[in-house]
Amino acid sequence: MSAAPSLALEKTPQRGFHRHPINVPLDLIALRSGVPETLPGRCTDISEAGVGAVVAGELVEGQQVAVELRLPDVAVPVRARALVRYQARLRCGLEFSGLSVEQRQMIRYWIYRSAPPPVDSKQESFDFRKEGIDVVPKAEAAVAVAENAVAPWRKIRIGRRGFWVLLACTLMLAGLGWWQWQRSWSELETQAQGSESGLRVSPETMEKRIVTKVDPVYPEVARKAGIEGLVVLDAVIAPDGSVKDLRPVSGPPLLVRSATEAVQSWKFEPYLSSGKPVEVETTIAVEFRMN
Repeated sequence: MSAAPSLALEKTPQRGFHRHPINVPLDLIALRSGVPETLPGRCTDISEAGVGAVVAGELVEGQQVAVELRLPDVAVPVRARALVRYQARLRCGLEFSGLSVEQRQMIRYWIYRSAPPPVDSKQESFDFRKEGIDVVPKAEAAVAVAENAVAPWRKIRIGRRGFWVLLACTLMLAGLGWWQWQRSWSELETQAQGSESGLRVSPETMEKRIVTKVDPVYPEVARKAGIEGLVVLDAVIAPDGSVKDLRPVSGPPLLVRSATEAVQSWKFEPYLSSGKPVEVETTIAVEFRMN
């Protein structure tokens, strides 16, 4: 009887990206009988491909959901669509299916600068589940205790008027939840379409079209304070290749101004669409590192 589970584990495909432990709140939006529901949870590990989380609700394998979380010391939240790959006792694995280039870069930067060692590295090769030991995480145990502490259902009698009031409140809450769901999906769709449209160009493409590049001046105050990091800017490049507009996305405040002043003087080779130079949007990352 023990041979079948071991064979199934051996055939499990290896992850393309290492998972890095993290402990931050996570919001998940899932449909319940056509009505959106926000499920709170905590993100336990993250990679460029997806996240592991403990979510206070039941999910179905293959279900499409929306997730939002904030990385430590990163101003912009990670918002993306995801597919539920598995769930067991409230612990689930979510695979990103709509992650923008900018958000992928933010995850890479956080992993590079501050993430702990990957949880699936050789240092942690012992797997309790493979050894037949059932381990319940603390978050799951807390949820189980809370569920056991709930008082048993009691029969409640309501009159006809109370029934109609309850029905009206239920429909109103369902309509509000559906509106929130549609708004969340609209934001995700806008982000996904923005990176794929002809007017949104990837940072890698625009980096190859730089004609004039001025390095930023390292602020003396930041140098004395030992502050370093990555400044991410949303940029609008005019048809003639000049920088038309810049908007800070994330980065240490003491470094943002210096990065903005430097990038403002950059010059790009005009981006052509149907043979004509057009205005495009892109993301520019400027790294400050003390030697």
